[in-house]
Amino acid sequence: MYEIAVIPGDGIGKEVMEATINVLESLDVDFNFTYGEAGDECLEKNGVALPNETIQLAKNADACLFGAAGETAADVIVRLRQELNLFANLRPVKSYPNTNALFENLDFMIVRENTEGMYIAKEEEYTAEGAIARRIITRKASERIIEYAFQYAKDNNKSKVTGVHKANVLKISDGLFRDIFNEIADKYKDEIDSEDFYVDATAMYLITRPESFEVIVTTNLFGDILSDEGAGLVGGLGMIPSGNIGENGALFEPVHGSAPDIAGQGIANPLAMMLSAVMMLNYLGESEAEEKLNNAILELLNEGKCLTPDLGGSSTTMEVSEAIKSKL
Repeated sequence: MYEIAVIPGDGIGKEVMEATINVLESLDVDFNFTYGEAGDECLEKNGVALPNETIQLAKNADACLFGAAGETAADVIVRLRQELNLFANLRPVKSYPNTNALFENLDFMIVRENTEGMYIAKEEEYTAEGAIARRIITRKASERIIEYAFQYAKDNNKSKVTGVHKANVLKISDGLFRDIFNEIADKYKDEIDSEDFYVDATAMYLITRPESFEVIVTTNLFGDILSDEGAGLVGGLGMIPSGNIGENGALFEPVHGSAPDIAGQGIANPLAMMLSAVMMLNYLGESEAEEKLNNAILELLNEGKCLTPDLGGSSTTMEVSEAIKSKL
């Protein structure tokens, strides 16, 4: 039996989580779902956005499913990533039918370093007129994430890894990241091709030739920005899952936020959350269930009959859930 920590969070996080658990319970996999609190409502109720009990729940689980948080999102998800040492953030960019994707047949992965860079919460006021934010790039974290990206490419039949940095300006910190990328690329040169680009050039190439990418590896802030750009290529944030992977745990979440403007209306698109569950099944080694759920989602999208309003349909969140459940 797999112990799964479930943290619905705020807004539509609760709705898409309910829809996803409904589907997971119909699979031939033995799960025990235990729920934890986090987010804006938790802060209002308990005085803290991420209770220690929820952190321990996530640490003790085989995997964690997270919905969405509102204004406290950074306090919740960044801390969870750090507490669980979830160093790799996987952001797939994949085209699906009937999703307003700008490009057909895109299928690449952005591997984002998750524990340092600009997101270490080290900001301070310098004077009344300005502030300072620290950016940390270490050899250990860079080696770990770049090695992960090349191994991911090898394990998933990808032929090329692209390193993304800004070493022409950030000569020391991104220079270190680039140099480590080249060191590790040399180790894999007989199996995996490599290239490296500045982040601004990469942002352009994602628009002009996105099909040229297979695996992108980069630092925290750059990965955050590029993955949202990637989402725009394939129908928006409502279709993008993500996985946060560590040496002893993993957390899976949709890239979208809590969407308070539509929360409570029952019209949120649950597919990013469900695709995050597909990633969880892959992580757990449940390949048959992974394929089954992924195929059910593809079948639903190909039919185009049961879609939420963001995809041009009129179905509710739970109607989509039940439609996918019926295909399993």
